Amino acid sequence: MDEKEELRIEFDEENNRSLAFVDGKQAGECQFEIKDGKWHITHTLVRPEYGGRGIARKLVEKLVEKARRKGVRIVPICSYAKKMLQSEGYADIL
Repeated sequence: MDEKEELRIEFDEENNRSLAFVDGKQAGECQFEIKDGKWHITHTLVRPEYGGRGIARKLVEKLVEKARRKGVRIVPICSYAKKMLQSEGYADIL
């Protein structure tokens, strides 16, 4: 991430997603569906021009943060979220 760029990650509860903005432009999103009271992460996408900056990780981490606060479990369906959450000590949320 360029030091001059501003990264903002938001949680959009109404639309079941987290959003990433770089300098005010949408750079990516992480979507989830609610099934059986759990958040099923279905899709994580970062626009190619913003790749390699750790944005996808921050998007998933925002969902994890909100799920922990609400006491909700996460089921990672998308390959990125699955790899990240199953390999890095997120057992409390799965």
